[in-house]
Amino acid sequence: MSMTEEQNHDAENKKSDQNSDDASDISSLSKKNENLNEENSQEKSFEDKILDLEDKIARTLAEMENQRRRFEKEKEEAFEYGGFAFAKEALNLIDNLERSKQILENDDSLKSSDALTKTLEHLDIINKDLISIFSKNNIKQIDSLNKKLDPNFHQAMMEIEDDQKEPGTIVQEIQKGFTIKDRLLRPALVGVSKKSEKNNAKYEQNEEISEKK
Repeated sequence: MSMTEEQNHDAENKKSDQNSDDASDISSLSKKNENLNEENSQEKSFEDKILDLEDKIARTLAEMENQRRRFEKEKEEAFEYGGFAFAKEALNLIDNLERSKQILENDDSLKSSDALTKTLEHLDIINKDLISIFSKNNIKQIDSLNKKLDPNFHQAMMEIEDDQKEPGTIVQEIQKGFTIKDRLLRPALVGVSKKSEKNNAKYEQNEEISEKK
């Protein structure tokens, strides 16, 4: 082999070795990039997991706070109105006393007797004691007679002709109503006034005349 051929051969070998080294460098760089991308992907995944965990913790704490507030409210209501159901049942005692009193007063065989007088006195004492106990526990009777009908506290059961009262005025109390603090225990059952048919016709006639004018 001549000197020139040997030189060309060495040059080709060097070029081949260089190409091999370049390919190796490119492969190594590619692997580094892949590893870097994988690390970045893992880091991003960890960040997402941390954010999800923080979100779950925040939601859990918010729910715990809501439950605490609900519990406090229920506890306060239980303390304030714990006797609501019992008080409502106890009203039956007052109703029964009223009914018993009316039955005795309407019994012809007992009228004007000492027994009736003493019995009614005892019933009044019991009724006053019950009202006093209710009052101490913030249970109060609703004022009804001669009041304008208030649908929040009164329930109209009938209409009664009464030209001396404004229409809708309570003129009869059928059953007493009560409140416990600021809550309605039961509405009062009442009868309300209305104009008599004669006066109502005059009233409507006057209204028609006024409209024509």
